[in-house]
Amino acid sequence: MVWTGTWVAERLGVELIGDEELPALLGLALRRNPKRAHLLVSSVLGKHVPQHPSVVYGSGLGLGLRVRELLGAEDAERAVVLGYAETATALGHAVADGLGTAPYLHSTRRPVPGVTTAGGFEESHSHATSHLLLPEDPELLAGKGPLVLVDDEFSTGNTVLNTIRGLHERYPRDRYVVVALVDMRGPADRDRLTGFAAEIGARVDLISLAAGTVNLPDGVLEKGQELVARHEAATPAPRTRTRTAPAGPPADAPADAPTGPPAPVRVALDWPADVPDGGRHGFTPGHRARLEAALPAMTTALTRALAPAPDHGPAGAPRVLVLGFEELMYAPLRLAGALEDAGLDVRYSTTTRSPVLAVDDPGYAIRTRLVFPAHDDPADGPGERYAYNVAGGGFDAVVAVVDSAADTPELHAPDGLLAQLAAHVPRVVLAVVPSYTPRPRPRPHPQAATERMAATEAPERSSMLPEPLRGPAFSSYAPEEVGWLLQDLSDVELEAPTEEREEAIQRGGAHYAESLPVEYQPSARYQELFHSALDASADRIAHAVGIVTETVLAEKSGRPVLVSLARAGTPVGVLMRRWARHRHGLDLPHYAVSIVRGRGIDANALRWLAAHHDPADVVFVDGWTGKGAITRELAAALRESDEFAGFDPEIAVLADPGSCVRTYGTREDFLIPSACLNSTVSGLISRTVLRGDLVGPDDFHGAKFYRELEGADVSVAFLDAVEARFDEVADTVDTDVKDLLAGDRTPTWEGWAAVERISEEYGIHDVNLVKPGVGETTRVLLRRVPWKILAKRGAGADLAHVRLLAEQRGVPVEEVDDLPYTCVGLIHPQYTRGATGADGKAVVSR
Repeated sequence: MVWTGTWVAERLGVELIGDEELPALLGLALRRNPKRAHLLVSSVLGKHVPQHPSVVYGSGLGLGLRVRELLGAEDAERAVVLGYAETATALGHAVADGLGTAPYLHSTRRPVPGVTTAGGFEESHSHATSHLLLPEDPELLAGKGPLVLVDDEFSTGNTVLNTIRGLHERYPRDRYVVVALVDMRGPADRDRLTGFAAEIGARVDLISLAAGTVNLPDGVLEKGQELVARHEAATPAPRTRTRTAPAGPPADAPADAPTGPPAPVRVALDWPADVPDGGRHGFTPGHRARLEAALPAMTTALTRALAPAPDHGPAGAPRVLVLGFEELMYAPLRLAGALEDAGLDVRYSTTTRSPVLAVDDPGYAIRTRLVFPAHDDPADGPGERYAYNVAGGGFDAVVAVVDSAADTPELHAPDGLLAQLAAHVPRVVLAVVPSYTPRPRPRPHPQAATERMAATEAPERSSMLPEPLRGPAFSSYAPEEVGWLLQDLSDVELEAPTEEREEAIQRGGAHYAESLPVEYQPSARYQELFHSALDASADRIAHAVGIVTETVLAEKSGRPVLVSLARAGTPVGVLMRRWARHRHGLDLPHYAVSIVRGRGIDANALRWLAAHHDPADVVFVDGWTGKGAITRELAAALRESDEFAGFDPEIAVLADPGSCVRTYGTREDFLIPSACLNSTVSGLISRTVLRGDLVGPDDFHGAKFYRELEGADVSVAFLDAVEARFDEVADTVDTDVKDLLAGDRTPTWEGWAAVERISEEYGIHDVNLVKPGVGETTRVLLRRVPWKILAKRGAGADLAHVRLLAEQRGVPVEEVDDLPYTCVGLIHPQYTRGATGADGKAVVSR
């Protein structure tokens, strides 16, 4: 049998080195884009490669038995299993089944209204990075027993270390076990795990089916680029491949592409009541027992729905694929296993978010690809989804298993998943599992008592919070311009060198909000660029300010309360306040609050606002959107607690190039001069700080006032220059805002899709390191360790300051065609001081 990594290995020289089992467990494929060299594809995971369900389930079950043996009976009884979405959700379930008595939870990328988040983390190498932990039982992770973390592949260990670090702060314990199908870490990553365990004072064990490393020869990325370019030029990458029979088909095999495929057959599963569809909110041994008791009846229903089936195979048994849906892997796996036990020839796989190149060669792991639109209204916006190795797999029938949240018109659309399946498989059966909705319940954990107290005593706590900070004591803005719902940390040493911060953040040792970058001091040449940019763009900014303010006034009855997201939103909030006063004589309240990616908005600031204003009047304001991370962060934070249900999560922004919001001044990506500088254009206020030793449970988030930079401050000059253009643009604003309000402003999230594509194209595999748009690119150059800048070919004056900063820091600027933004900043991936990037070149930092 040909190894499914042969095609890539022979052409790129990629080698798997390690245990002899590795080739049986892993194949190789390429990302669709040539700047991604390789992808490890598991043959036993049941994600990309259809496999016997007994093999998929047995692999996880066996690992669970090994964990039980490692822990011993007593510790195994106290263990909790945590799996990773989307690829390892069923694997984690199976490991928990092997342990026998362990409850199971998997992370999710699907936020659920009303369910409190028990934690979250970023998976830097993943196609979609943000994970939530949403247990129905708030005490699920609070015990002292071992925590077993399950992923399909252990490559660098960053994801696991980030997870353990975050959970250990909240739920400390003395033992962790990491489980993976394959352990592909290098020596440095192994040493890092050892050092990390010593740092937190806990034991961390690792169990896998096989271990090894991937040997990548010099120039592998360039060779990969040439290889994919040649392949796509010769045979454009197929979205699908017509159905073919297995090797050696009978002469009367069905036609390659059946004409007018029959409509899918819907089967009623009679899923057991109160059994979750998976581990998104927790899955207990009791749930598993009830599921197993119901499997025979569900198997009978599926068997009937599959008949009559074409007569293929030695015993006349149909070749059936049970196809799961993204995170929904365990339920379809158990159904597939039951069908296999009943004597059917069954394979199992699931759909996925990850884009992979398809090559029709037996030595390549991904032979065919079906492409269809997402059909579960994902929180991160619409996008393509994929099913691999289904077309051309010789299947006589496919059972598509989805949850009820995904049983939408998009699923049944002409280009939807069911239609794609019907074009390649003679019989399609749809089985819908009810999406589990957690029941409201008390939170008995001690921390929960504090949270209950916060909810019931919010008015009292709000009255105890300090009044907003105002200039000139805090910020160079006039006191009526903005009230800062922050605490003053001006006397605390928080700054660290950029390279030191970047290394700590990417190694999982620190959160970006725990320290501050050293404030950039602009050169005389850079200050000249700022002033010329302001002069050239003041009317365009004034027009955008007018549009966004008039939109807010048209859609908010009464007197809106502007709440800027500090600090990029603050100058915009001040300008919106000035527009409302200048054009309408309105004196709008304006505050600035802190929001931190991965940790949410300042809850105490919201409590203060709720105690002093009607939450329905609050309008959140930001400077611009990049990929929409803060938009999603705010929405998720407000969904978490009924206490904040009255606040509208919609954000009003000056510029929305990412198409992430409904309320905006423009969707053009142009230079906003307030993005050129840091505190000196934002009232001399630092970015916000959230650190446990500085910000207590009853405190606002913190920030610093850089009084010493007063001589370089242009904050008020920026505001005055834009306000001076208000009258010039007023008539145009009045006309344009009417057209805007009458049109379709539905966000398309095209910016997020572009960022995901760029992340894959450039081998970064972490959307958090891709910063789109002029504003975000400028931040990369001022605060982070930039790797390279992508600039739209032909972009002119809007990028003058970006090119100057890149020149000063020795960062290459790459001209790109068809870039949806004017520019995109790429943060150095996997940065350590002296590191090289994904292209093998050393980063230069000056």
